[in-house]
Formats: sequence, structure tokens, C-alpha cells
Amino acid sequence: MGENSGRVVLCGANAYEQKYYFNEKFSRIPESIKEELHIICVLFTEEVGGVFTVVFEEDGSVSLETDACEEDILYDEISSGLLVREIRMQRQELLESLSLYYRVFVLREPVDTLIRED
Repeated sequence: MGENSGRVVLCGANAYEQKYYFNEKFSRIPESIKEELHIICVLFTEEVGGVFTVVFEEDGSVSLETDACEEDILYDEISSGLLVREIRMQRQELLESLSLYYRVFVLREPVDTLIRED
């Protein structure tokens, strides 16, 4: 899990290996946010299975991605999509804050231009 064409993985969980990953490049993110991301990722994979990742796109937006092995007959693609949508709705403020963090501290965009966009 790392960089891929300008995309950067923030964190993710893998149901097959029962592991959680947090990209240490973002160690300055507050502990409470890290814990919330940990809970979101792990609960997602416990409920749906597969692999779940939170990714920063090139433009600073945040993507929630899920994938599964082809042989995984227990993975429910429909439930996965519904749960991603639910996380997006319930954690919208968190995801927007993460995007702002990335755009300011990683992409070095001026804060005043970002605040005017909202």
C-alpha cells in the first residue's frame, strides 16, 4: 500500500490477514482522528470482508475503496457499496477535514483559497 500515480494510501484494513495499516507519512494527524480511522477500517472489514482503504487522490480528495479476492465467496459487493456510502454520509466532516489537511500540509495549497471554496 503506497503511492500510485499521485494517489497516496492513508490507511486500510485487510480481513484476510487481519491487519490494519496507517501510513506514517501522516503521523502528525491527531491521535483521535487516527483512532477513528482505525475503527472505521477494521469494522468495515469485519462486517463486509475484503480489503478497505482510505486514499488521498492527486487533487486532495479522499476516496474510500474496497476490494476482495475473486475466490472470496463470503464478500458481499452490494453490502460493501452500501457501507461505503453510509461511511461517506456519517463521516462527511471527517473526510472533508482530511482532504483539507492533505491539501494544506502535503500539496501546500494556500489556506485562504481553500476556505473561500466552501
